[in-house]
Amino acid sequence: MSDVDMALFLLENKIRRQILARLVREPHYPLQLAEIINVSQQAIDKHLKELLKGGMVVRTKVPSQKGGPPKTIYSINDAFSLRIDIGPDLFRCEQRKLPTAGPVRLGTLLPDDSRPIAEAIGGRSKISVAEGLSHMRQLSEMLEALDAQRDALIALHQHVRQRVNAGVDSDFEQYEERGIIHSLMEAQGHRIDLHALIQQEMNQFGNATELINNLRTQLERQIARRSGQIIATPLDSELRWYLGPK
Repeated sequence: MSDVDMALFLLENKIRRQILARLVREPHYPLQLAEIINVSQQAIDKHLKELLKGGMVVRTKVPSQKGGPPKTIYSINDAFSLRIDIGPDLFRCEQRKLPTAGPVRLGTLLPDDSRPIAEAIGGRSKISVAEGLSHMRQLSEMLEALDAQRDALIALHQHVRQRVNAGVDSDFEQYEERGIIHSLMEAQGHRIDLHALIQQEMNQFGNATELINNLRTQLERQIARRSGQIIATPLDSELRWYLGPK
């Protein structure tokens, strides 16, 4: 199971999300969680076991304050961002690890207007509630502005994809051909195994050479039609740059 699959599996459950929301505040005992969330401790133990297996939490043995056997306490282990973008011509689902560097070392990655906050808390292990609220409010406003920009970029990306899809649908008759073109677009310039991709998409299309030739011809015609240029090349030419890995 991939990291994204595991994250989606763990987060789809409401009780597990409630557990994580509590553990973000501070470590908890299973009995505490059961009382707060109002479910049985058996259910809490079951969900904690899943979160532990998925790497989202860790457990630690701590001495009992009353002199009894040590107790098990759970806390958050992982820090990541899960992003899902879905639209008529868009599907992207990815899990991104968050940087683990301290505030000062994050400076080069941060927007300019947030760096004073990193400098203000760098080297300090504790700050007051009032100061923390002020910093978090500023950062939340910055995140809202960045999210608005990201939303606009995603919408623009979708407009580009819609227009490309319109050309693909009209210019490529075979389903397998369209599948390969879409996979090339989704790679966005990253290196891919073209032969493996063709084998994956071929299904009923039995002749790989014929498929490649068809793709080459259709792409060259498409470029020529939309650019007003003629492409002349020997029949034995290698695959063009837009069909090969970069």
